[in-house]
Amino acid sequence: MSPEIGSRRLTVLREFRPHGLAVEEADGEGAPGARPPQDYDYFLFGPSLTASPAPAPGDEAEAEVSSSGADGDHELFIRGNRIIWSNGSRVHKRYVSPNTVIMACWCRMNSICDALLCVLQVDTLSIYTVTGEVVNIPLPYSVSSIWPLPFGLLLQKSTDGGRIVSSSSSLLNARDITRPNKEYGLNYNVSCQVNTFETDSKADGAIISSHLILKHPLEEPQAAYFEERDSLTMMKDFDEKTIWTSDTIPLMASYHKGNFQHSVWQINVASYHEAMNEDTMLPDSRYISSHKCAFRKIWQGTCSQSAAMACAALVCVALPAVITPPPTVSPPDSVAISQEVFLATDIDGVPIICFLLHEQKILLAVRVQIDDTTGEDFGDIKPHMSWNIPAFAAAPVVVTRPRVWVGLLPFTDILVLSPDNDLLLYSGKQCLCRYTLPTELGRGIFSDYDLNRENFNGYSDMKITSIADAVEGRVNVTCSNGLMLRCSLRKKPSSSLVSDCITAMAEGLQSCFYSHFVSLYWGGSDAAYLYSSSHVDSEWESFSYEIRKVCTKYGETLPTISPTLPSKAWDFLINSKYHVQYCRRAPTCSNSSLPVPYSTCSTVFNSFVQDASFYIQFMREILETLHALYENLKLNVLRKGDLGCLASLLCRVASSLGEHNFVDYYCRDFPLNLIEYCSLASSPALRTPPCLFHWFENCLRHGCGSAILEDIPALMCKQKGSAVSWGRKVVSFYSLLLGAERKGRSLSSGVYCDIASGSARNSEELTVLAMVAEKFGHQHLDMLPVGVSLVLRHVLDKCRDSPPDDWPAPAYVLVGREDLAMAKMRSVRKESAFWNNDNLTSMSAPYMVHLQPVTIPITTSDIPTSEVLNSEDSDSVYRSLEDGMEHIFTSTTQLRFGHDLRLNEVRRLLCSARPVAIQTPTNPSVSDQDLQQQQLWNFAQRTTALPFGRGAFTLATTYTLLTEALVFPKLVLAGRLPAQQNATVNLDLSSRSASEFKSWAEFHNGVAAGLRLAPFQEKMLRTWIQYNRPSEPSYTHAGLLLAFGLHEHLRVLTITDAYRYLSQEHDITTLGLLLGLAASHRGTMDPAISKMLYFHVPSRHPSSTPELELPTLLQSAAVMGIGLLYEGSAHALTMKILLGEIGRRSGGDNVLEREGYAVAAGSALGFVALGHGRDAFGFMDTFLDRLFEYIGSKEINHEKHLNATTADDQGGNTGQMMDGAQINVDVTAPGAIIALALIFLKAESEDIAARLRIPNTHFDLQYVRPDFIMLRIIARNLILWSRIQPTKDWVESQIPETVKFGVSNMSEGDINSDEFDAEALFQAYVNIVTGACIALGLKHAGSRNGDAQEILYAYAVNFLNEIKHIPVRTPSMLPKGLLQYVDRGTLELCLHLIVLALSLVMAGSGNLQTFRLLRYLRGRISAEGQVHYGLQMVSLAIGFLFLGGGTHTLSTRNSAIAALLIALYPRLPTGPNDNRCHLQAFRHLYVIATEPRWVQTVDVDTELPVYCPLEVTVAETEYYDETHYCEVTPCLLPERSVLKSIRVCGPRYWSQVITLAPEDKPWWRCGDKTDPFNGGVLYIKRKVGSCSYSDDPIGCQSLISRAMHEVCDAPSATCSTKPNSTNHSSFRVDQLVSTFSANPSLIAFAKLCCESWKDRCNGNFREFCSQVLYECMSTDRPSLLQVYVSFYTLIESMWEYLKIGHSSFYDSLFIPNLKVALAYNEALIDGRITNGGIIQSTFLESLRKRVEDIFAELPNLKENFSSYMRTGKWPDAENDAVLLSWYLQWYSIPSPHVVAYAVEKVKPRVAAGVSMLPLLRLLLPTTHFVGLMEIEKLQIAMES
Repeated sequence: MSPEIGSRRLTVLREFRPHGLAVEEADGEGAPGARPPQDYDYFLFGPSLTASPAPAPGDEAEAEVSSSGADGDHELFIRGNRIIWSNGSRVHKRYVSPNTVIMACWCRMNSICDALLCVLQVDTLSIYTVTGEVVNIPLPYSVSSIWPLPFGLLLQKSTDGGRIVSSSSSLLNARDITRPNKEYGLNYNVSCQVNTFETDSKADGAIISSHLILKHPLEEPQAAYFEERDSLTMMKDFDEKTIWTSDTIPLMASYHKGNFQHSVWQINVASYHEAMNEDTMLPDSRYISSHKCAFRKIWQGTCSQSAAMACAALVCVALPAVITPPPTVSPPDSVAISQEVFLATDIDGVPIICFLLHEQKILLAVRVQIDDTTGEDFGDIKPHMSWNIPAFAAAPVVVTRPRVWVGLLPFTDILVLSPDNDLLLYSGKQCLCRYTLPTELGRGIFSDYDLNRENFNGYSDMKITSIADAVEGRVNVTCSNGLMLRCSLRKKPSSSLVSDCITAMAEGLQSCFYSHFVSLYWGGSDAAYLYSSSHVDSEWESFSYEIRKVCTKYGETLPTISPTLPSKAWDFLINSKYHVQYCRRAPTCSNSSLPVPYSTCSTVFNSFVQDASFYIQFMREILETLHALYENLKLNVLRKGDLGCLASLLCRVASSLGEHNFVDYYCRDFPLNLIEYCSLASSPALRTPPCLFHWFENCLRHGCGSAILEDIPALMCKQKGSAVSWGRKVVSFYSLLLGAERKGRSLSSGVYCDIASGSARNSEELTVLAMVAEKFGHQHLDMLPVGVSLVLRHVLDKCRDSPPDDWPAPAYVLVGREDLAMAKMRSVRKESAFWNNDNLTSMSAPYMVHLQPVTIPITTSDIPTSEVLNSEDSDSVYRSLEDGMEHIFTSTTQLRFGHDLRLNEVRRLLCSARPVAIQTPTNPSVSDQDLQQQQLWNFAQRTTALPFGRGAFTLATTYTLLTEALVFPKLVLAGRLPAQQNATVNLDLSSRSASEFKSWAEFHNGVAAGLRLAPFQEKMLRTWIQYNRPSEPSYTHAGLLLAFGLHEHLRVLTITDAYRYLSQEHDITTLGLLLGLAASHRGTMDPAISKMLYFHVPSRHPSSTPELELPTLLQSAAVMGIGLLYEGSAHALTMKILLGEIGRRSGGDNVLEREGYAVAAGSALGFVALGHGRDAFGFMDTFLDRLFEYIGSKEINHEKHLNATTADDQGGNTGQMMDGAQINVDVTAPGAIIALALIFLKAESEDIAARLRIPNTHFDLQYVRPDFIMLRIIARNLILWSRIQPTKDWVESQIPETVKFGVSNMSEGDINSDEFDAEALFQAYVNIVTGACIALGLKHAGSRNGDAQEILYAYAVNFLNEIKHIPVRTPSMLPKGLLQYVDRGTLELCLHLIVLALSLVMAGSGNLQTFRLLRYLRGRISAEGQVHYGLQMVSLAIGFLFLGGGTHTLSTRNSAIAALLIALYPRLPTGPNDNRCHLQAFRHLYVIATEPRWVQTVDVDTELPVYCPLEVTVAETEYYDETHYCEVTPCLLPERSVLKSIRVCGPRYWSQVITLAPEDKPWWRCGDKTDPFNGGVLYIKRKVGSCSYSDDPIGCQSLISRAMHEVCDAPSATCSTKPNSTNHSSFRVDQLVSTFSANPSLIAFAKLCCESWKDRCNGNFREFCSQVLYECMSTDRPSLLQVYVSFYTLIESMWEYLKIGHSSFYDSLFIPNLKVALAYNEALIDGRITNGGIIQSTFLESLRKRVEDIFAELPNLKENFSSYMRTGKWPDAENDAVLLSWYLQWYSIPSPHVVAYAVEKVKPRVAAGVSMLPLLRLLLPTTHFVGLMEIEKLQIAMES
């Protein structure tokens, strides 16, 4: 052993014994002799290994000792199948495995933030979470070992493939180093359908491969591949035995038994489309992940030979070349197999892989270089060089540089036990020191442990025989007597200053200098006093002692320095200018890259270190490096104590070097620590120390281009440096703000800076992006000096108002826009985003850590019961909330409709779960009972129709737990008698079929219950749908299937699931399933669904197929399903089939329903060719002729083709609807009209519309059904879409002149009704008006158009007035005597159709005027005893009006118009079972037209929904120009096709703009990543000083905040001595602040001021605080509180120091801090910083004036200054020295040497009597004019 190596003592923590043994003994299972002594295993690990989430690299908390354990070590103890996880003396978890444990390790897997404990057993792999959850993975193949990887687990299969072969390594995989986690972009999504059986190819791959990769506990292990000749080949070599892996970087080490070689592999994630060998079976991509793991060999060698070879033989090679040893093969018995492999770092920070060879007693280290420039996760890993050192045992430890990270790895040293039993500490290959056991027992070391004292007899004679279980800086040491001790290599507490100094020197010094320093610091034998010292400053004392010792040695050797030139060429190179420039430019990673081979570096170093010039250069580099750290620490207000210590040390170094400017610089900063340093020599050219404060000031005054680059320390300009990264970041921010040029990451100021992604329109925004990329948040901003942080606060403030849209979320948090940050987080939540909540917290202020997603409550728990109950029915209406609407009262609906009781009224009107009230006499008779039954029958008609409205009202308003069954509200047909104490009366259904009466009602009830479920962000689970399937088929579940289909939930069902439903042979269930599946797969043309639908159309069966009895309802549903499935496809064959179905007589059981079948076929045909017009397909003319033939048109253009289209279908099982030779137009016309309307929807086709004209003669009117006239009007206007106008004139224009003339004359009595059929004339008139109103409603559906509402409301009221006279203020729009010619049923039908059209226009708005009309109609029908079931569809209109509780509205896209037309088909049913003309299930297709276009604003601070005005901009159309209008949230937005932008307006909230591109697409679906409204939630941020609109609707309270300063000023005029005199005002200030601001800093400051005012009678301070508080509130700049108060107290303390002579000042660092703030003010005035300042300019100028006043009142200042400039000596008195340092710093007066040099140069050029100021200004440009005048005065005085 070399004698230069120093010796240190181990710190014995305790005698080590696995804590698991103590746990077993406590459990009574560890009795002596009960178990074999070594029948267990364990390993120790650090707390960060299982931290959740994994700590980020560089986290200082990771290096701290865990408070929960004695020394922070965690232990995993295993015996048999039991695992005990303990921490210190506390058991953390216990695990029990099914079988005996073979191997265990911790690992992390994709998309799981927690660490996982993987336990290998014989046939099972168990994976435990830290919370105790377990996943057992059966292993059909034998696995010998498991190894952790950065993204999963590596499984090494057994050699023979049969039994498990035990690994030669330890039972438990001991961890190499403390590892952080890293997120990878390999997200695994678990499929909803898990296939039990794998494909053969995948199973074969897992069986054949020798190595498997497991990326997720729920994923199958994947075969591993290795790269060979640019292709991937499956790993099949079972002899390639894994001996080590890293879970930090993707590396694996292996040993090949046959080749006797060690290899190092890099594990890459290869894309799926990589080339594969032909002999490898490629699994189907549908069943595996899209990434494969490929192994690439980066190093190979026989370690026994490699260790013996010279290090130069292992050179750096380019991959994929392999280092191949000589071809000779060693015999097996002489092969060295590495028993231990671990990862460490070389002295220069390069990772090294260490192989411990026991037989050769050698540690072989292979350096690897990670090239991260490729943009991949780990880039390219290459072997660099290798070296070896003698070692019997070795372990990685963290000793020399704790809390320092090199990339993802902590800086790790190597603890080596040499063959001579010496315990040596290595940093790389340099041996630092020897560790020995203590010579005597320290007091109290083993006080907490039962240590056998007899073992310590001869303690000093014991030798160390082995080391193991290294965790950070702790290791287990086994002594020669068998005693195992837990020892620490580093004392606590450790000094952060020393760590920073060592890090700076490692990055700033050349490798030879740093190696010499490390050998001095760790090998110095003079530091023996440190062995027993563990106080806080002991480590700093040791460090400074070594530096001072070098200074002393330098002082002794300095006189012997020869002035001659260097005698060696090497010395000449080292002292050359080129070498100095090279060192300044060299990146951090090259601090060890001297042009010397690594193996010969020590030889050169040993000869070079003897030269005295070595110490000169050594000390100069130490001074430069530590000065850079000094400047870095000056920018951290929390490190002022360390700064003083470092200044004293630097004074010593600078004094030894004769750097008087440096000495003077440090003395000015800390004048009270002034010590006289003897200058041994004076450098001929004195250097000026770099000063960041000077650079900041010059940048602000003159711009970045004019600043002196020498003021930036050279270490800050190096790449990848961490020691001074704090200062580098601040310099880069200033550079970007003040105009530095950027080239890549480098700036013209010399530093580098990362820029986050996002656009930047100015330098302020670019600076913000830089702060985000450098992770510089508000808490970091608070750590800067106030003056320096002021400029950066200005940057954040100026970007707060309107930041760009493409910024990352942390950028918005940084500028105080948490609202935009939340929106950005929601939009990227499902992506693998880099920024998570932890990153956002690092950006935000310490008190702003509440950034969590807002969940809007959807239960009634937060709504007072008194608000829910209605006074009218409070006795029994809502005792049970099981009415399907109990969830509707949410915070959103309360905010929108909470000011009245309209929602309660809607709930009452649509409730079907309670008996209805029947008004009867108190003593009923027999006739009264009959009357009760009649009333109940009428009410039953209404009750059975209520689910239509309830489904629309509750559409997508609630969520359900997937573990709970869905609850259906009841349909109660009974009544109650309020006059008889609410006695219940049941409906007598003896004369009617109760099952038939309630069957379709139950179906609609099931639909309503299913529609209320909101679409899940993830697909609804197939198992949950099956879980809700009843044992017996029911109408309710059939409706539920239809509802799920309309929400597209049935996509998760398989064909077998559908078959199970069909096999029940329940017609209504089949109907719901067919429609639901078609709606879920709408527009997909899925072949399987198509076959199922066509099976239920008998006409498509082959003629040989036995005839099936299928109900017409099923056939209608199947035909409609075909239309939905093929929507918009214009599929020619499908259109041909559906065209034939319109005219085909149904083969079902009910011939009366054939019109409904024809309507279904026509609607389906319209869906298939929706909006295609004449472009549908080639033979359109023939196609059209057939449709017009079905309508009954006489204009046939292609007669010869009339029957050609379906000639081949005549042999079917059913015939055409022919009455003789004519088609039954009464059956086919409605379907054909609807088909034409949808095919030519919005086509503006004049000729098609002309062929759908209304008969214009009295004769023709008598032969056309009036309801067909209504359909023609609707179809004509849907074709001529753009001509629909919401005016009365347009409606009147739809009426032919013949009809208009006849109706007007007959109503006035001018024409005799005997001349023609008056009834036909008036029937045509009302149907034309109604059809026009329906078309108007469809055109403006969901638009809330005021004109459309007005005209439709007027027509509805006029029709109602014709039926029952009501007071109408406006003149009648209808002809007189309408009821005389038109029956009441027709008028009622027209009225309700117009009302439905009105509800379409006002959908989701909850309009009160419309609601009152609907409520009146419902009550009128009930009172007048109307039993028409269809008229009860008014409930659907109510549902439309409050669609989705006001969160949904309707669209006008083609598919939406088609769905609405079918849902509102103008033939209302006459009863609950009436499906003759239209299948009732089609009424629910309106769901296709709904869109959740609502938006609500949430205050990001309070997380509560609030009112907020929005400015909505709609794009220009053919009807109107670009329009802006205002809405108050929560509100509904226009359609996506016209919506252009949304802007948060108003003075109370920060503005934000969402700009959109109008496009004809549906509204964003729930969970859509591109949704700019985040599912309807818009986060906003309230400005300080304003109340919310709920608390202050008209803004009167906000005016109080304007006068808050007056409130605070009131008691400040006179200071009262009464104890309660200020309570009232204090309370008011406190209350005002909390009212107008949610900012914790403002509230806390107000409370502090209120409490301090009670005991403090400083009127000026109180007034200042109140004004500052008002200023910060009114401008919404709470961060300026710190700035204002800091500067104010600073000036006050200076005056106090001047008057009293003592203060808290120990330095003068506040002076340059204040000067930076003043320079910022000047930059604002001069325009170098634009957009105005954030702090009052007069305040900063007053600070300048106060400081100058202080200097004007100092009596001894001039004399001390004169003495200092003449002699360079500081005043003896401490107060005078402090004041002089203030003065020198304030006026930027240089040191006396610099001033004397300038004066000497100026003197010869200035004539007598002429001022030297101009020339002095040129030589001293940074010195203030006052300082220059004082210098001139001093020079004149000296000359005189």
